[in-house]
Amino acid sequence: MNKALKVILIIVVCGVALLVVVGGAGVYYVSKHKQELLDAGNKVMDEGEKFGAQTDNDGCLAEAIARTKREPGFSAGIKHNLFLRACLEASRPAPGFCDVPKRTEFMKSAQWQQQKCQDAGLAADTYCSQLFTQVQQFCEDKQSKRK
Repeated sequence: MNKALKVILIIVVCGVALLVVVGGAGVYYVSKHKQELLDAGNKVMDEGEKFGAQTDNDGCLAEAIARTKREPGFSAGIKHNLFLRACLEASRPAPGFCDVPKRTEFMKSAQWQQQKCQDAGLAADTYCSQLFTQVQQFCEDKQSKRK
């Protein structure tokens, strides 16, 4: 076996070992903190329901955007998505809110999400599009319930 092949093999084995260790650490963390994570998620969803009972769909989205601006990042993004979905479910309909492309219209959907993030002042936020994916999913679910 030549030297270059040995180096490549060592790099691949080290990479796989690193993935296994990181994945194991992730599973361990989640298993040890499962209840706190569930409690935090339920708390955020309760906040969303309470907020939604006092507003319409547009108000829920505006609040989720404000929360995203105050607290960016991956784990915060998960909380904001949970808040938004619970809020939308509890809120009053807003005219034109569900005039959105279907998620299966990939190019149109991606362009719409990008434009909405830009309009919201969140163009640089990596997780912003997830908020608008929630809007699309909510609207599609709402439409399929009517059928």
